[in-house]
Amino acid sequence: MPQKKFYRSRAHCNPLSHNDTFDYPAHPSKMDWSSHYPELISSDPLKKIVPTVLDVGCGFGGLTIALSTILPEQVILGLEIRAKVAEYVRLRIVAHRKEFPGKYQNASVLRSNTMKFMPNFFEKSSLEKIFFCFPDPHFKKKNHPRRIISERLLSEYAYFLKPNVGRLYCITDVEDLHNWHVKYCRAHPLFRELTQEEMDQDPCVKAMYNETEEGKKVERAGTNKYYAVYQRIVPSATLVTADNFFDADSHGVTTLNDS
Repeated sequence: MPQKKFYRSRAHCNPLSHNDTFDYPAHPSKMDWSSHYPELISSDPLKKIVPTVLDVGCGFGGLTIALSTILPEQVILGLEIRAKVAEYVRLRIVAHRKEFPGKYQNASVLRSNTMKFMPNFFEKSSLEKIFFCFPDPHFKKKNHPRRIISERLLSEYAYFLKPNVGRLYCITDVEDLHNWHVKYCRAHPLFRELTQEEMDQDPCVKAMYNETEEGKKVERAGTNKYYAVYQRIVPSATLVTADNFFDADSHGVTTLNDS
């Protein structure tokens, strides 16, 4: 098992900076996942193996590893922007595969910038779950465009999630950031917030709450964790006809008061 002390890095970095380079394919079909999931591909060469669950900003890989056993039929990919941390997770997965033969073959990690390159790696409606665990809060207002959940990015995430199946998970120890998540996710027409009962029935919520290194640190500090889960939905669309096109308050038509 790699020693974490040799892979320490800054807690966060600027995802919008241009001072680093990343390898990425021109199109998702050009991405070769064979080095990430060699056993899965060799056991069924005709089956298309692509990630179906993303752990965005996976940190030191606690949740990525846990999801591998919770969701054995899924293909798990941790995404991490920091090079040293991504290398630690890669070695950690390799060590788990050696220690537990036949297990953790469905987990891997990729160094990438999610805010820029997701369309290069993933097809439309190809993902079932996306996790955002303890992301950088970017407290200053001028840095809010760096936040990993925003109106624009939510539309991108909705594009990748399977309609009526896909789920978006977010957790933080910063209440202000949680309120930001709730504000934008509730307002987005392609997401529906899960009830507490629905979240209690989802084993991934418990893993998200307990398995990340950052979550364990928050637990030791005795501070709160705030989380929510959102279902990717297909909004009901009203068929536009000649009869209803000019209805009041529909299709951009507003009613003017006589005065």
